[in-house]
Amino acid sequence: METIKGYVDHIIYRNAENGYTVFEMVCQEEELICVGVFSDIVDGENMEAKGEYTDHPTYGRQFKIHAFEEKAPEDEIAIERYLGSGAIKGIGIALAARIVRRFKKDTFRIIEEEPERLAQIKGISERKAMEIADQVNAKKDLRQAMIFLQQYGIHTNLAVKIYNEYGQRVYSVLKENPYQMAEDIEGVGFKTADEIASRVGIRTDSDFRIRSGILYTLLQASAEGHTYLPMEELTQRTSQLLEVDGEHIEKHYMNLAMDRKLVMRQKEDVTQIYASTFYYMEANTATMLKRLNISYKASDEEIEKRVGRIEKQTNIKLDEQQICAVKEAVRNGLLVITGGPGTGKTTTINTIIRYFEMEGLDIFLAAPTGRAAKRMSETTGFEARTIHRMLEVNGGAEGTDGFERNEQNPLETDVIIIDEMSMVDISLMYALLKAVLAGTRLILVGDVNQLPSVGPGAVLKDIIESGQFHTVKLNKIFRQASTSDIIVNAHKINNGEEVALDNKSMDFFFLKRYEADKIIQVTLQLIKQKLPKYVDATEYDIQVLTPMRKGLLGVERLNRILQMYLNPESPSKREKEHGGIIFREGDKVMQIKNNYQLEWEIRSKYGLCIDKGTGIFNGDTGIIEEINSFAETLTVSFDEGKMVEYPFKLLDELELAYAITIHKSQGSEYPAVIIPLFQGPKMLMNRNLLYTAVTRAKKCVTIVGNEEIFYTMVNNNSQLKRYSGLCDRLEEEGI
Repeated sequence: METIKGYVDHIIYRNAENGYTVFEMVCQEEELICVGVFSDIVDGENMEAKGEYTDHPTYGRQFKIHAFEEKAPEDEIAIERYLGSGAIKGIGIALAARIVRRFKKDTFRIIEEEPERLAQIKGISERKAMEIADQVNAKKDLRQAMIFLQQYGIHTNLAVKIYNEYGQRVYSVLKENPYQMAEDIEGVGFKTADEIASRVGIRTDSDFRIRSGILYTLLQASAEGHTYLPMEELTQRTSQLLEVDGEHIEKHYMNLAMDRKLVMRQKEDVTQIYASTFYYMEANTATMLKRLNISYKASDEEIEKRVGRIEKQTNIKLDEQQICAVKEAVRNGLLVITGGPGTGKTTTINTIIRYFEMEGLDIFLAAPTGRAAKRMSETTGFEARTIHRMLEVNGGAEGTDGFERNEQNPLETDVIIIDEMSMVDISLMYALLKAVLAGTRLILVGDVNQLPSVGPGAVLKDIIESGQFHTVKLNKIFRQASTSDIIVNAHKINNGEEVALDNKSMDFFFLKRYEADKIIQVTLQLIKQKLPKYVDATEYDIQVLTPMRKGLLGVERLNRILQMYLNPESPSKREKEHGGIIFREGDKVMQIKNNYQLEWEIRSKYGLCIDKGTGIFNGDTGIIEEINSFAETLTVSFDEGKMVEYPFKLLDELELAYAITIHKSQGSEYPAVIIPLFQGPKMLMNRNLLYTAVTRAKKCVTIVGNEEIFYTMVNNNSQLKRYSGLCDRLEEEGI
């Protein structure tokens, strides 16, 4: 790393949002273009900076700054240049010259210690003198805090956030309890706070560290889908994280519960420990579900008569289970309809929609993802939206949980039908129910045998298992569906029955390969040569689904290899490396967390904005259209033509999506899927996972790998344990 000294001649470009700045610096009379992230620099400022020289493909030689320190101007010319640069409001070039002429090298000491003396200069009143001193001191305080934070390895962007939160308290917070930052400031997690704490010299068994470690462990558990952890498991995980004995950890549970950070519930001989947020989400969700569970009177004769009329209009014939589902929908405020592929869920929903339409009721249709909503629109002929869009995402405005629709501003409709309910986590369910008025019918449709939601909770499963609500299970495979081996084999997998792997099918193939690299070779051949023509789709529409992230056939390795062959390096394609991933123009990418603030716009073919909004969600996929190294942005085109500009600092929210985990594919449907099967952890390689993967394909499933692994998965009905308490909360409610 090299060090340069000089002054800022002028700012060329500054991104107000992330602080990324391009400026010209004069170093020993040489002009040099510098780039970096800065909280607040101005023309004329003196600095010493550490970094490295780089060659930008468009803008040439630059100095990339990693750390810097403001230096007091060393001579009268430098002092005059700084004061006259516009850094201090109210001082222009002429006034700066008069100040320096009077006080010479003593100028800064006078401003900081004896500001009243500035009033001796023509054009400066006593009030203005004090304002100048305040500005100089405020900038000095910020700069000193930045230098202080940099020595603990905190980058400039985060340092500004920390200073804005604490001001001059930053020194005491860092030295006494840096873990406080993990609670107060977005972007500072436990790991960052722990790193700072170790540099500050805080003991590993400090009470602050243990309390923060417990909350962090629960947060990590929620990323695995748990809403709580049994006390024994929480202690074990926290102990492993902190390298502290369990007895030091357990004594903090009661204190955290008294501070309302945790909730402890006893179920038989297990103590369930929740982060408060998730406990109250589950408890309130249970209460709101109860409120919707209203009975309506309607005779069998009346319902059957209307259903008969709909059957004539649509030229379909419902079976007993489907008619039962319609009756339950008419008679109950809350209904769950569950069933696998080909069991007539869509026909049932369509009949329910037409029934309520005949009654003159308003109906909203929604699903958790854009792809699922689009599919719902296609199969019903009615407009369906994502749940987020129905609730009107507002970019996370304060006090609204990110949605405009809530208890103060509820959804104005008579019936709400939600499809793909297995994907809905407890946070989204809670937000949805807050916006549903008592008296609105809510119909939840999903396949309980799919994988649970990516987010915490097991909402659909818990609602069904509680036995508190009317549930209709559709299990008859209809004749037209029985001609598809995808559907027939999906049900065989789900029932643990033998599947013929003889490749006599037209839409279900098994290609036996026993080495990871050969499996990848076949996968590439299928994507590039065989499948696009066979299913009438593009290479990008063919989706590789794999059980795991790591390993020879994990998402990380597969994406690197698939990118190399499907979107190779080229002088015409710009790239950006971030977190070990190379993003390239033309790459297929996926958003991996909900971001309510991200702005999108839909553009006409002439580039004009015709629609815009906020919110890109976990599982949304798109193509990288442009990488702009100068503005430090990456533009992605998502489904429905939504264009999003990502600042480079947000690239942690994107990953390559040539291959994705089966979990991430939920709610999506692809013309063809390829499932590479090799060895993997027993708990992961199960029936549930295989069933979900197979049911993602519309026209063709190709499994490439070892048939023994396939049969092992079909026979393995165990699932990863997911701790969720909605079922308990519903039973407590005694609906």
